[in-house]
Amino acid sequence: MSITTLDGKRFAEMILQGANHLSNNAKLVDALNVFPVPDGDTGTNMNLSMTSGAKEVQNNTSDHIGKVGSALSKGLLMGARGNSGVILSQLFRGFSKSIESKQSINSLEFANALQAGVDTAYKAVMKPVEGTILTVAKDAAKAAVLAAENEIAIDKLMEVILTEANQSLKRTPDLLPVLKEVGVVDSGGQGLVFVYEGFLAVLTGEKLSTLNASMPSMNELVNAEHHKSVQSHINTEDIEFGYCTEFMVRFEADKTPFNEENFRNDLSQFGDSLLVIADDELAKVHIHAEHPGEVLSYGQKYGNLINMKIENMRQQHTNIVGENSQAAPKVELKQEKQKYGIVTVTMGKGIAELFRSIGANEVIEGGQTMNPSTEDIVQAIKDVHAETIIILPNNSNIVMAAQQAASVVEDNVIVIPSKTVPQGMAALLAFNPTADPSDVENTLIDALSNVKSGQITYAVRDTNIDGLDITKGDFMGILNGKITITDRDQLAASKKLLSEMISAEDEILTIIQGEDANDEEVEKLIQFVEEQFEDIEVETHKGEQPLYSYIFSVE
Repeated sequence: MSITTLDGKRFAEMILQGANHLSNNAKLVDALNVFPVPDGDTGTNMNLSMTSGAKEVQNNTSDHIGKVGSALSKGLLMGARGNSGVILSQLFRGFSKSIESKQSINSLEFANALQAGVDTAYKAVMKPVEGTILTVAKDAAKAAVLAAENEIAIDKLMEVILTEANQSLKRTPDLLPVLKEVGVVDSGGQGLVFVYEGFLAVLTGEKLSTLNASMPSMNELVNAEHHKSVQSHINTEDIEFGYCTEFMVRFEADKTPFNEENFRNDLSQFGDSLLVIADDELAKVHIHAEHPGEVLSYGQKYGNLINMKIENMRQQHTNIVGENSQAAPKVELKQEKQKYGIVTVTMGKGIAELFRSIGANEVIEGGQTMNPSTEDIVQAIKDVHAETIIILPNNSNIVMAAQQAASVVEDNVIVIPSKTVPQGMAALLAFNPTADPSDVENTLIDALSNVKSGQITYAVRDTNIDGLDITKGDFMGILNGKITITDRDQLAASKKLLSEMISAEDEILTIIQGEDANDEEVEKLIQFVEEQFEDIEVETHKGEQPLYSYIFSVE
């Protein structure tokens, strides 16, 4: 029997199956990354993002498809990782916004929602590139809208959508030359196809795989508010807002009409570390407040309070650090916000310490293979007690997640689109804490172009790219994001890359040593540079980063 309407229950099943099918094939999607580097993580990012959305759906089950869509959008937004994850979240954000008021939808409404998602995603990307997940989503939505004019069965319409998505995926190499050169289709587009295959399987009754029935609860999103500890950096008396306050408001028709933006703005006056998650029925609140009673009284204006929890953070802090509760109080209890706070992303203990030593306040562990989520970055923003927060992603696949995090917080956040560790370091060294935010932003962006970035890593498969024949196990030199050299020997590859990077005008070479490089080889590299480029100054640091034996910075 054909399915002519889609309600929240069936749509939730589609989401769970789509997420599960993507999860089962995440490694395959990772393997489609164009560069044969060991940090190809499109599948991982899409999987983690979609799983976050599925968790919200599973914990907000409803027959109302609009509410299920809102839960999906919420989970995807906060769980989005990497460019592919952010784009996926935007596709379903637009989709969900289109159906938010509907109890169920028909085939035309389903098709129009897909198109709304495409429109939202294209607006979210500064410079959309065809031959990517965007193209696959766009072509599938266009086919859906055309077919829905005559097709009333949603299961049949989903077949059209999946067929066109697959055809569009096959065409991606014709739109993006680098895909054709390497001989693969777009990895993000393939990930979306897996999601759509899961959708169709539910509609047709096909069993692709077992649904994941052990997803954790929605509370994980809010509990993450405490996943970092700052106890060692402050005294108990310095805690300005002493009570961690959590509660939910179940809206009532005879109370104040709920407006999320007004609700959030009003609550912000009571404290900090504010997080509000809302749908049509209730709002979940987390806040650090000095007078929790006032917060609860405000919440009651909108409805009944449930699941209330208040914890004394000063007492918790004292227990953790073992302070003497009878110690003389500080004269100044209020912790003033500093003018600027710096959040940076990197991997490797040594690089993290290097960033801290030159001014970073918060270092998010992440980068290659494990991009931080929007939520991770939001948490770091909250942990930096500053009037203006500057984010240095240091990875092209994290810039969009950083921008999305900036858009969901109330703080003044500036995202500097650094794509490499050397760019992040150059920007941080150019930072002037006495300048105005607009001047700081321009200065840091300008600094990105003043440094050349190089990396040495190894190939995980055979391929040919940009005219280079690359064999699995080869060492590759990457200059400003492009593979330029390859060699079977790591030291030889490093020398070739440095020869390409360094010119007569350059003054400083910084060598950041990874886990796979030894001190003896570093000394040979220094000797090589000193012999070939006698006027350049060489600095070395043990970054301890995985996957990349060396990161080179030339200025």
